[in-house]
Amino acid sequence: MAKSKLIKANKKIADTVVGLHNKIKDGVVGGYSKVEDKFIDQYLTKDGESVEDARKRVNSENKDKLESMERQQKEISKKAHDRAFRK
Repeated sequence: MAKSKLIKANKKIADTVVGLHNKIKDGVVGGYSKVEDKFIDQYLTKDGESVEDARKRVNSENKDKLESMERQQKEISKKAHDRAFRK
């Protein structure tokens, strides 16, 4: 009987801890989202553009820049490899 009481107590503690963790996580993520939206609205939106449209545009621009940088890095690596293993 003692074992089952301990198991029940541990389960209750675990449920409480998980619940509190989720509340804290939701608060932090929600707060970050509000700050991010304000930043995008103030600094990244163009005339008449919504926050969501600006977010999509910026993400698209960043994706394009990242792909370009990755291509350049591959070219640099290939050139360095070719120089290192010239016969």
